[in-house]
Amino acid sequence: MLGFDTATLSTAVGLRMGDGSTLQARDDPGPEGQPGHATRLLRMTSELLAQAGVAWSGLDRIAVGVGPGRFTGLRVGVATARGLAQSRSLELVGVSSLRALAEGARRRGVEGQGVLAVIDARRGEAFAAAFSASDREAAGELAFPRALRPKDLEGVLAQAAERGGEPGVRWLAVGDGALRYRAHLEMAGAAVPADSSPLHAIDAGAICDLGARLPAATSLQEVLPDYRRAPDAEIARGRVAVLEGSQP
Repeated sequence: MLGFDTATLSTAVGLRMGDGSTLQARDDPGPEGQPGHATRLLRMTSELLAQAGVAWSGLDRIAVGVGPGRFTGLRVGVATARGLAQSRSLELVGVSSLRALAEGARRRGVEGQGVLAVIDARRGEAFAAAFSASDREAAGELAFPRALRPKDLEGVLAQAAERGGEPGVRWLAVGDGALRYRAHLEMAGAAVPADSSPLHAIDAGAICDLGARLPAATSLQEVLPDYRRAPDAEIARGRVAVLEGSQP
């Protein structure tokens, strides 16, 4: 199975083999760099297949991170996944990038803690989801249907504890959004790993693991980007329309 995620600045690609092992490749441009989703994703995929000695015909399924995250990255990732699935007659499954972020933390041995996955939404906001310490399935998730302001993040852990019935649980906040809003999250009582920690990166192995556990989409049209808010261009058009409508 091939799995990849383009919800953040990074491009992460994973290839899950028949024995359950996973080969991975990453492109991490850094906070000030430009994402290479459009130029690097297919190349990284081909290189990973070649490294493993696996032909395209040897694939059965594609798992793609659907966000929430950066608009352009999500469009590239989902469109690429749908195109490959259609042209190669492969199963396709969409995976929450926030859940993959939390799953990646657990894959690296973070146990007994609640995990708050936070992805930078830009515009001074963040996408977040909380996952309880005792339940990895959807029932243990507290998802927020919109982008949150920094001040909103301070109340997220209290809501998660109330929803999950785990007062007093220790919380670990991970992701590029956790780095950006470290002060607010630490004020709320969450621990945020060091900036250099791999826990802040979406793990392609987690995308593959989740993709293996989820049912495949019955149609390609079911797998859509989870934007969770209107694109910048749409918001800008709305502002222009309001300004024009207010003119005498």
